[in-house]
Amino acid sequence: MTETNIETPLVAQPQHQILLSPLDAAWDPSLPTDDIDEYCWTPLQLAARSGELQIVQEILASNPSAVNDPPSGYYGQTALQAACMQGHEGIVRCLLDAGADVHFCGGNNFQRTGLQIACGQGNENVVRMLLAAGSEINMSPATNHGIRVLTQTHQTAQSAPKTFAVARYNGRTALQAASERGHLSIVKLLLELGAEVNAPPSPIAGRTALQAASSGGFVAVVQLLLENGAQVNAPSARYKGITALQGACLQGSSEIVDVLLKSGADVQASGGGYDGDGTALHAAAEKGYLGIVKKLVGIGADVNSSYNRRGQTPIQGAMAGGHEEVVEYLRDNGAVGRTGGGIFIFNHSAGQ
Repeated sequence: MTETNIETPLVAQPQHQILLSPLDAAWDPSLPTDDIDEYCWTPLQLAARSGELQIVQEILASNPSAVNDPPSGYYGQTALQAACMQGHEGIVRCLLDAGADVHFCGGNNFQRTGLQIACGQGNENVVRMLLAAGSEINMSPATNHGIRVLTQTHQTAQSAPKTFAVARYNGRTALQAASERGHLSIVKLLLELGAEVNAPPSPIAGRTALQAASSGGFVAVVQLLLENGAQVNAPSARYKGITALQGACLQGSSEIVDVLLKSGADVQASGGGYDGDGTALHAAAEKGYLGIVKKLVGIGADVNSSYNRRGQTPIQGAMAGGHEEVVEYLRDNGAVGRTGGGIFIFNHSAGQ
């Protein structure tokens, strides 16, 4: 029997891609839909997302290869990604039994594996299923920005190098995803299984596990990560990155600030360019957390620091946020120069 060697990625027009019908008839392509959010989802992907186990089983029975159809459209997900996102445990099991690729992390807007998604969603049962199915906990650098492309032959998919990396934009390892949402039990599980506590952040809007937990205000996760060797002064992402201390200051968590400072956090460190290129004092001043501002100044934070692309000082950020008490305190403690002309240099949603 002659083998056909086809290596063209199935990313442009997968065989089963259709204009989908409404959720209650996801498997019937004859029905029209005006739901643009569902455009280009395959019947299996949509059924997996909506929790329709029977439909998932029927589709797989008639067309087993549909299990690994890649996503299309801006918000597309594989069937496994969709089931992990929604926490449909029965469907996750069904897809895994049908040979779903646990390491595929394609999709234009959400390039994460099923494990990374499940860790972020906090579904420990799904996490354990994926780990039992061979999901990699630690992602290693690879070409194509960490996207594993599904190919037209099972043979080529099986022979492809199994090396991975988090997506360039807003990517997360499994541990980073769990830490970001404060899922302590999953963080413990991943660390016990050898998760890399200091995996670097993705270049754009990435977070180390410690930076993610600090930004979320999850003190128990922060302490656990530090106990397991997390680097308190790990560099931030190049773009939209923040240090762990900046994250705690944006969150307003005085307790985490104390924990990080006790662990040697650099009070003068700056984050990445755009939404992060100030110091921890800039962050606390912008948000108006007077107690944290006092704490930072008390241990030597530079009240006149202007080492950022805008040359902005903490007092300007405090004024931009309307925090008059912070402005007054900084002025009383040596802040000089103008108070006007300041703008927010942090994305304040990072601390919410």
